[in-house]
Amino acid sequence: MSHQESLTAYLAAFVAELVHSGISDVVVSPGSRSTPMAMVMAEHPNLKVHIHVDERSAAFFALGIAKITNRPVAILCTSGTAAANYFPAIVEAHYARVPLLVLTADRPPELREIGAPQAIDQIHLYGHHVKWFAEMALPEKSVDMIRYARTVCSRAIAIAGKAPAGPVHLNFPFREPLIPQLDENLFRLTERPQGYVKVHSGELLMGDGHFQQVAARVDNRRGIIVCGNIADERFANAVTMLAEVLKFPILADPLSQLRSGKHELKNIIDTYDTFLRNEEAKAFLKPEVIIRFGAMPVSKALTFFIKENPEADQFVIDGGGDWRDPAVLSTDMIFCQETSFCEKLLPYVKGNSSPQYLNDWQQVNTVTKESMTKVRELPELSEGKLFYQLAELLPEEATLFVGNSMPIRDLDSFFLTNGKNIKVMANRGANGIDGTVSTALGAALYAKSMYLVLGDLTFFHDLNGLLAAKRFNIDIHIILVNNNGGGIFSFLPQAEHPKHFELLFGTPLDLEFEHAVKMFNGRFTKITDWEHLRLEMEKSQDIKGLNVYEITTNREQNRAEHREFWQFVSQEISKFVKGEF
Repeated sequence: MSHQESLTAYLAAFVAELVHSGISDVVVSPGSRSTPMAMVMAEHPNLKVHIHVDERSAAFFALGIAKITNRPVAILCTSGTAAANYFPAIVEAHYARVPLLVLTADRPPELREIGAPQAIDQIHLYGHHVKWFAEMALPEKSVDMIRYARTVCSRAIAIAGKAPAGPVHLNFPFREPLIPQLDENLFRLTERPQGYVKVHSGELLMGDGHFQQVAARVDNRRGIIVCGNIADERFANAVTMLAEVLKFPILADPLSQLRSGKHELKNIIDTYDTFLRNEEAKAFLKPEVIIRFGAMPVSKALTFFIKENPEADQFVIDGGGDWRDPAVLSTDMIFCQETSFCEKLLPYVKGNSSPQYLNDWQQVNTVTKESMTKVRELPELSEGKLFYQLAELLPEEATLFVGNSMPIRDLDSFFLTNGKNIKVMANRGANGIDGTVSTALGAALYAKSMYLVLGDLTFFHDLNGLLAAKRFNIDIHIILVNNNGGGIFSFLPQAEHPKHFELLFGTPLDLEFEHAVKMFNGRFTKITDWEHLRLEMEKSQDIKGLNVYEITTNREQNRAEHREFWQFVSQEISKFVKGEF
């Protein structure tokens, strides 16, 4: 039996099992050592093969597909530093719980550590940032080895998708020649043609007795529900029903998917990032119980509020069985699927006999919202006003992807509840700015309409990612907030030390992004005023391809506006708490 026959049979069985196990998208970065896998993948009629030449952007592009579909996505690259360029996206996938199947081609064992070109140590390359690693056996065509390849494939995909989801790494050593023998019978499997092994996995649940105990501890108490990033579409209705019975306010992070939609919104608190900066409000709203779902919230004000209430019973519900408690204050870690927890707890809770505590939160929220109308009065282009208007500017069922640093924080502060089905996304696993453009473009493949809002540093950091928009004719609208540097540092202690601030933290780029956008066949519009932005957003639904709308702001002015706004709202909140309204 020839080497090429073994190579072909082994990889054809593996790729066929990919499809049987639920993989439909694979992002391939061209290279020599990965040739046999890439050629076999391209032959499969049920695989969508996306070619992205930059491995770093490619991995984030796959991350975006996996985030929007909630399904594992495969990525394939050649040996050497190509695999190392996957690392940032793998780290993000790990902490954001996104399922990726990482396939790296490698030199065979006899060519390692002897100075062979394009050979690095790829064994456990990503360390603990992957859920599982396997060094694949060299290709063979024997019955046992075909079974092995198919079994490892199914196992890897199941592990990637099992809560908490995350990346899995398979390393494939290939000997030359690297060209497989392709024919019409390539994927004909004689044994178990519909899939070699099915992996069945259930949700983490608790017994009825545990739910009774929790219900007894939350009934008739002053409690809040804090919701971070949750991917389950069923969660919104389940948690709002539970909150209504308990009379607990829901402090909804923008990534919780609770601020937009057709579910009940009356108990959603959306301005907490503003009013929890006020000491009198925090004392007035002091909770006895905190129930937390999902990732840690974006808001530092909310995080501090949670930390400042160590005497409260703090329940953390996590369907992946992880330990999400950076404040080290939880009284109860509950490993249970989040939606199921709400549904199964509901029959046991009697609720709160008085809605006063909930009313207090709602009234403070209302006062804050009324004070926020001051943002509308800002005549010049400003970052806070942009996010305050986003809900009305975006079309129904839009997907909004937001960059880190200031944009995600302004979204948290100013993006309020609305009845539109707006899906909000961000890379909040490791909270980095890298790969944002590529992730949004990957998600845009399956989004009805994609709007990306990000700063100039974040945009520059992933300009290579724009190639995907050109290659795959992806429709995306990018609102580029250009304050010529790192705006968030103006709000940090570094800003109080001006001597080297611009050099070390402000980092102005002084770039004309229009040239880069046009290089990728994009349409570039420099926004002149708010009416101009409104008109462009109205037209955006009918405009295809890559569209970038640049809004120029001033970092110093932005900081002054934010602080003036917070001071004004804080005064109004203090009046309310003291009964001076």
